[in-house]
Amino acid sequence: MKKTLFILLFASVFIGCKSTSSVNTKLDNKTEKMLKGDFTITSVNFPGSKFLKVNSFNLSDSKCFIGSQWNFISNNNKGEMKINNLDTNCKDFSSPITWYVNKDGNFVLKIINNYKAKEVNSGFVLSLNNVTETSFELVDKINVSGETKNITYSFQKKITK
Repeated sequence: MKKTLFILLFASVFIGCKSTSSVNTKLDNKTEKMLKGDFTITSVNFPGSKFLKVNSFNLSDSKCFIGSQWNFISNNNKGEMKINNLDTNCKDFSSPITWYVNKDGNFVLKIINNYKAKEVNSGFVLSLNNVTETSFELVDKINVSGETKNITYSFQKKITK
């Protein structure tokens, strides 16, 4: 009787502690394959963007990401991102990244910089929208005066001839 009670208690704790994290590792491989290749951020939009300055990905002003180059490799979920100095207020930046799309449709991103991926404990979870063969959008949530607003990064695939 005690053994059965213990097993039931253990099973209920095990099932009750199942992770519902948005960074779960169940992958959406079909969507990941659509993101394979080289992309450029063509626009960054959010309410009040003409008046507000947003620090994107803890790196730079959101406007600095317009024209940034991103490479996504779908078979190993690695890649690279580069910010080019198109504006005098923007600094050049380049870093390897790891990324994946989970089953909930979230894009999970780690900017690795000069570390190994397992050494980087923080990253970003963004909504993935409007995915086509040549474009997609990543949407992040930002806090503007106590209200949650969306910031949308529009990606366009580089077509090679």
